[in-house]
Amino acid sequence: MKLRKINNKTVLIGFSGGVDSSVAALLLKKQGYKVIGAFLKMYSDTKNPLTGECSYLDDLKMAKKSALKLNIPLIELDYENEYKKNVIGPMFSAYKKGLTPNPDILCNKIIKFPYLWREAEKIGAKYIATGHYARINEGKEGYSLLAGRDKSKDQSYFLAALSHEDLRHSLFPVGNLKKQEVRRIAKSHGLPNWNKHGTVGICFVGQIPMQKFLQQKIKPRKGKVMMVDGEVIGAHSGISFYTIGQKVGSNIGIDIIKPQLLAQKRFYIASKKKPNILLVAPEGYSALSKKEVKIKDFHLINTRYKIPKSKVAARIRHLGNLHAGRLIKKNKKYYFVFSKPVQALAEGQYIVLYKGERVIGSGEIRLR
Repeated sequence: MKLRKINNKTVLIGFSGGVDSSVAALLLKKQGYKVIGAFLKMYSDTKNPLTGECSYLDDLKMAKKSALKLNIPLIELDYENEYKKNVIGPMFSAYKKGLTPNPDILCNKIIKFPYLWREAEKIGAKYIATGHYARINEGKEGYSLLAGRDKSKDQSYFLAALSHEDLRHSLFPVGNLKKQEVRRIAKSHGLPNWNKHGTVGICFVGQIPMQKFLQQKIKPRKGKVMMVDGEVIGAHSGISFYTIGQKVGSNIGIDIIKPQLLAQKRFYIASKKKPNILLVAPEGYSALSKKEVKIKDFHLINTRYKIPKSKVAARIRHLGNLHAGRLIKKNKKYYFVFSKPVQALAEGQYIVLYKGERVIGSGEIRLR
């Protein structure tokens, strides 16, 4: 892998208060960069259940402690209005349409990376950096995005909508490390967040029951739960709250008329039928699988890279299995044909294509 020459040693790093971004900043300092931390305020509605304060304030306090320990300046950037308008708003709209969007990918594409770069240019920094577990390689075709070395933490899926230009001025310092190595480095340097739990849930929103979150904008609407053969077996709260492939049960707001059915077999959501019907099928049923998907708004990271006709793999969710197949183009539209049928494909989810460790591109899944 060809390493970049440091012409301008100033880098602006997204500094969340977590261990990954802190160690990323530490490594950059060791490499000779002048590091400036940037804490991004994106969402202040989530509250700490113990203190009642906005949850982001806990992260900000930790970011300040870590920045002080690393002896780097920390600036605070408020993009909450932009985040709510361009990420959370479209997410609600997509769910209303029965889709299953991925706000984390959208956040990286239109908020985090472009806005960090805008601030970097203001201060004369040549690079931006984050604590993502992914890698960037520079070769004869330009820049390419690679999966992180730690396969259990790889975050390249969430970065698949970035552009070649994004990669040109971005750095992922922990991409070659495993999580336990990152924690060990943090502990050995006395960083206060060395054992801090990683963030989960929606990007910047945190862990929150999805139905509860969606009900802020989407009203529950009772509908029928039907077997694929037409038999009505229960009721649900509204198709917007469910995802293809979800296991059927009361824990997700689905009431089954004959509970003994669930004791005998596992049932999964097979499809959503207008106006407000969920079709379910037992595990292993053919209706749960698809061989081909249409890719809406297919994005190629590096247009100079010639896409191979075979030996391409697709991932349909973060850290999900890599499914072999091939990318085809018909009538100016892209499709991915799986070598074997794949279960739990949901419209709105992102399909991310890989050639070995290299991320080729991405787009939204459509089934029709």
